[in-house]
Amino acid sequence: MSSLGRASAVIGAGTLVSRVTGLLRSIVLVAVIGSLNSDAADAFSYANQLPNSVFSLISVGILTAVIVPQIVKATADADGGNAFISKLFTLGTVVLVVLTAIATACAPWLVQLVAGQAEPELLALATALAYWCLPQILLYGLYALLGEALNARRIFGPFTWAPVVNNIISIAGFLALGALFGPVPTNAAEWTPTMIALLGGTATLGIALQAIVLLVFWRRTGLALKPDFRWRGVGLGNVGRLAGWTFLMAFASLAAGILQGFVISAAAGNEASATVTANAWLIFMLPYSVIVLSIGTPYFTQISEHAAAGRHDEVRADIARSIRTLLFFIAAAVAAVAAAAVPASRVFSKATELVTAEAAAQSAALVLLCYLVGLIPLTILFIVQRTFYAYDDTRTPFWFTMFQCALIVTTALAAWALFEAGILPLSSLAAAVALGQSCASILQTIVAAWLLHRKIGGLQIRSWMTAIARFALAAVPAGLAGWGVYLLSGGIDGWMLDGQFLGAIGTAIIGLVVVVVYLVILALLRAPELKVAGSLARRFLPGR
Repeated sequence: MSSLGRASAVIGAGTLVSRVTGLLRSIVLVAVIGSLNSDAADAFSYANQLPNSVFSLISVGILTAVIVPQIVKATADADGGNAFISKLFTLGTVVLVVLTAIATACAPWLVQLVAGQAEPELLALATALAYWCLPQILLYGLYALLGEALNARRIFGPFTWAPVVNNIISIAGFLALGALFGPVPTNAAEWTPTMIALLGGTATLGIALQAIVLLVFWRRTGLALKPDFRWRGVGLGNVGRLAGWTFLMAFASLAAGILQGFVISAAAGNEASATVTANAWLIFMLPYSVIVLSIGTPYFTQISEHAAAGRHDEVRADIARSIRTLLFFIAAAVAAVAAAAVPASRVFSKATELVTAEAAAQSAALVLLCYLVGLIPLTILFIVQRTFYAYDDTRTPFWFTMFQCALIVTTALAAWALFEAGILPLSSLAAAVALGQSCASILQTIVAAWLLHRKIGGLQIRSWMTAIARFALAAVPAGLAGWGVYLLSGGIDGWMLDGQFLGAIGTAIIGLVVVVVYLVILALLRAPELKVAGSLARRFLPGR
């Protein structure tokens, strides 16, 4: 457990710094080009989301699901997996170059696909930015290949710390844009080629440096990475068979996400749309990334090792222990983010000629709360899904992900139909789509847990539910205490919404109150998870 704690601490610290600088990046971007009621903000969100979506397709669909377990197994080879990894990287790079070239050539059609309901001027700006952003597909892919290989070799830090470099470059570029062209126009028709090049080029340069940073740490793997086009006879066929299912699964998720983006593009430049949704997702992902990825990633490596060795009892113990530990932290995060939803959203809101910053924050907070409904099931799914991967089972996750995608498509189309019928206002369209995704995730997690129970049995599900009930007893009053602090500050008319900085201060105060109340109640309940959590927390302290 000590090695897992140290690994979790390294990942957690890197992820925290990365996410905090990522938040600063988004705050600066909002200050420069706005969020709600901004053509420029929504155009950049759509353009920059295209390579991110393909990265998710590659990372979730192939790397995390397939490569990590296969590299772990390859370390048992006589050469420590050197031949396998070299051939894998060569093949991966070739595929990424081809995919990047095709995507860049198809930029106008891709933008039309994801934002087809937006105004022509916004689409034109998004297309111009997409030409600068789509080369990130290659850079993201190389970053993911290098990072997952480092993780599989138990070198966990660089993968989570490298994005800090990207965020710093992006912040500098956004500030330069504001300094050179401020006030930066929010109207798409007023953007010049130089402005487009600076914004899009900055985003891509940051991703390039993010990938290069990982090469500095490659020597610690002890592997000599070199181009090798002899792809036969080293086991890549098995990787291809496994990746086929996961690629289809990730592609289905991508397709569902594209439909969601298309639906909310009806509000682009006017109400909560791509930029507001992206910022709400960023806040939502902060606790998920810092908590779930930092603790869950080392567990995934351990589960893969135990599954490869046939130690199934230890796998089942790992599953139960990791889920309970993750939920201890996530329950507090849900309560804190829910209580601070409005001031947290104010950090990413800017007043325009048509909307006040307070109104923009309220609109964004509704989207955030709808996403937040799915955080606990998404946490459980992280471990459940990766346990299937540890057993080289990618077919089952494909089917329960297809189930989720079908639900996402259904709920997104339902939201669109309600909007067209005049029942759902345009201002609530993005929130309705977010809520549909959360409901789909809940049902997906239930199905996935049931299927894993059938596969290996003994998941100790009762212990999860008992833990959830115990955490809820503490999280609900803690969240209400935090909400009370928000109301005492004046609520929508209070000081927490008077500016982005004050919104951040208010969020921190509410979060601190929630965490203190949560821990006090759990201490009174004598929750056994407090000891495990304390052990993990001490790993972050100097000298531990």
